Amino acid sequence: MKRWLSLGLLMSVAVFSDVGAQPYLPKTDDEILEVLPARGESWLEVRYLHKQVAAQPNDVEPALALVRRYIELGRAESDPRYFGYAEAALTPWLALAQPSAEVLTLRATLFQNRHEFSSALAYLNRALALQPRLAQAWLTRAAILEVQGQYAAALNSCLPLLKLAEPLIGQVCINSTLSVSGQLDAAYRQLAQATTTAQSAAPPDKQWALTTLAEMAERLGKADAAEGYYRQALQMQRRNGYLLATYADYLLDRNRFQDVVELLANDTRADGLLLRLTLAEKSLRLPTATAHIDALTARFAASRMRGDTSHQGDEARFLLHVLHQPEPALALAQANWTVQREPRDARILLEAAVAAGTTQQALQPLLTFLAHSELQDARLQILLDQLKGGRV
Repeated sequence: MKRWLSLGLLMSVAVFSDVGAQPYLPKTDDEILEVLPARGESWLEVRYLHKQVAAQPNDVEPALALVRRYIELGRAESDPRYFGYAEAALTPWLALAQPSAEVLTLRATLFQNRHEFSSALAYLNRALALQPRLAQAWLTRAAILEVQGQYAAALNSCLPLLKLAEPLIGQVCINSTLSVSGQLDAAYRQLAQATTTAQSAAPPDKQWALTTLAEMAERLGKADAAEGYYRQALQMQRRNGYLLATYADYLLDRNRFQDVVELLANDTRADGLLLRLTLAEKSLRLPTATAHIDALTARFAASRMRGDTSHQGDEARFLLHVLHQPEPALALAQANWTVQREPRDARILLEAAVAAGTTQQALQPLLTFLAHSELQDARLQILLDQLKGGRV
């Protein structure tokens, strides 16, 4: 059976705060820094795949199955360690004189996770030159191009999926791209219909479709519909770090802070999920907020020291909404915007600009992009109106 990797993407020369540059140390022996996952079915599956790799060292397929599983776990848990394990398992097959298209595509996926999009696209182009009908390569290429705001190119990468992939995969890919390029209403209706009729769709694909619909509904200002789709996606009992983050954002926007705490109380390993938990705890004035703020400060400092810029958007949000440092947040959000251009990236940039009292002229690249792409988002429109009115 063909194994697919989901599109959920969870994604500097900017000015940073120097606060907390030292590693965070617990204040007492009782303080819990991290809750490790239990060794369940996933651990047993990984153990089995390791045995398969050891038993067939010259066969690429067991190795690819292990790499795919590690990537799936990394996305589900929002845990970067799994991506490191995947890279280690893939490295021997990249050393071959002519790596296969599947190997090149998985290497691109690992670059994608680090937001090294140029390298990822280069590997995907190599993969597609070898195997033009490799659906996963087209899917990953479309995801990266959409994140970069290259919507026409993203759509062209989605089109082959109509023949090469399951129907719902192609529909999500196409309508996701259309929804951020001036056709939100039509894309929302089309994807809702496709999701309803896709009775036999695989659970990962159905969950991806429902999450995409929820995000579309939010951009349309349809809060009740968005929550309905989020709840359907969560009821599928498939852990998905991207889904947890987007639903937490939905709850935060509605001041449902206790719901966020209940949703993410045990999700402190992933920086993005810990950030959302901390925002809720801070709003509720919970004592756990202080330790989590210190932990995030140390984690972001560690990311900078190792040259990891994949969390710039989240760190900008941390600086703005937790530490109340609008100028450093704005610089970081601007650096993030040069790498990726999703609605959430536009939002933190506009929020930081409004808080810092930035002029429209300083945001001209963003404003030009929004006008050219015809991106529709009710939340962005509120911020644009504040920016034009000079209200901070």
